[in-house]
Amino acid sequence: HAAIAASTAAGGGTVYFPAGNYLTGSVQMESNLTLYLDQGATLLYSGAPAHSPVVETRWEGTTAFTHAPLIYANRKENIAVVGHGTLDGQGVNWWWRTGEDPAREHLTRPWKAAWIDLRDRTQAGERFVKEDFSEAVKFLRPSLLVTYECRNIRIEGITLRNSPMWMLHPIYSENIDIRGVSFESYGPNGDGIDIDSSRNVRISDCYFDTEDDCIVIKSGRDADGRRVGRPSEFITITNCVMYRGHGAVVIGSEMSGGVRDVVASNIVCFGTDRGIRLKTARGRGGVIENLRFDNWVIHDSPREAIQISTGYVDLPEEPYSERTPTIRNLAISNVTVNGARQVVNIVGLEEQAVENIRLSDIRGYGKTGLICKLANDIELHDVRIEVEEGAPFLFTDSTSLHLDNLSSHKATKEPVVALHNVREAWLSGCRSLPVNRTFAQVLGADSKSILLSGNALEASTMPVFIGPDVPVGAVTVR
Repeated sequence: HAAIAASTAAGGGTVYFPAGNYLTGSVQMESNLTLYLDQGATLLYSGAPAHSPVVETRWEGTTAFTHAPLIYANRKENIAVVGHGTLDGQGVNWWWRTGEDPAREHLTRPWKAAWIDLRDRTQAGERFVKEDFSEAVKFLRPSLLVTYECRNIRIEGITLRNSPMWMLHPIYSENIDIRGVSFESYGPNGDGIDIDSSRNVRISDCYFDTEDDCIVIKSGRDADGRRVGRPSEFITITNCVMYRGHGAVVIGSEMSGGVRDVVASNIVCFGTDRGIRLKTARGRGGVIENLRFDNWVIHDSPREAIQISTGYVDLPEEPYSERTPTIRNLAISNVTVNGARQVVNIVGLEEQAVENIRLSDIRGYGKTGLICKLANDIELHDVRIEVEEGAPFLFTDSTSLHLDNLSSHKATKEPVVALHNVREAWLSGCRSLPVNRTFAQVLGADSKSILLSGNALEASTMPVFIGPDVPVGAVTVR
């Protein structure tokens, strides 16, 4: 702390940590300051609340105060944490505060209740100061490195490990360069990077082995997020390897301020619950738009390799309003899925379909294939999916589909392409194989304006099956 003060008095500089272990409370960053951790240098977070003042932040998307993280910057600029050393949050000192330790649950129960009360009142429009968090702060675990309302940030070369909560959490920050960083977490909520209402972010050449999401992009929760109204935008992610996390690159679920203009490319993930994941729900509001995911390999996903869902929370249908989230203008290309419970899952809401999604050059193998429900303006080009059960491609209650060169080379009892209550669909450029007993199936009284043209389906015993409930003239085969 004395070295930081001296550097600040001189107008800025670098504070150097040679090899060794340094037990410390929160380190408060100043403008024009670089922390350099040499190889073998480890900053250990003491976990003592007395050494970590209460600071303003967000906690899971809601305005809050928590104990300061190991590294904290508030309204600073030109800051960096670089080198080859390690930030170790010693999260075991904090993880019990989740309330999952039966021996201390009697302590955490009132703290959690205090937080839920403040969170709900904040969402209802009330405002609080840090003194109001005297009880709730005991429940709210800090992240490991937080920038709050900062500009010109560089994080490079270091390792982040064992965070009490999320590892790297930029909030309301701008011009962020994260390069060559390793994220290793084994505790609850151990996200790697949480980009929160921040812009102009570049993430490259990073390694993730996390207990929760590897990279997740957020912008506030529900009414409080809409009140702040600051999107996360202009974000690039490239050349990263990811293990174990709940998701490799995730958007949401707290995205009420909007997320837009994101590109994630050249990603390999292994054993992540999901690879590409967009998740939101009624009550969030906000728009997710203008996203591109390209050049991915997704191995052994226990859940959906690719998930796009506005039904993250199961809530009753409601009229369209500011609470209604929107997902639109999304492209996913050049993806290999090698083992997943489900290859692709796309689900909208009755009051707001997901819109304008394009999947191209996808090769996937999973227990089940692609399921698309309540979607509008969907394109699939050159997509091959092999499944163990069900139809490789199932579309229900969706409109305006352009499906070109879809295929499956593995025998299944189900049709390759199933269209249930689909309107305005064009299936073209497909070729059936002898293992495809039925290639296309159309069911549902709401089916309308479905065209199959330019296909070679003669190898199937039944190239096209049209259900008895489909209106006459709803399907044209050329």
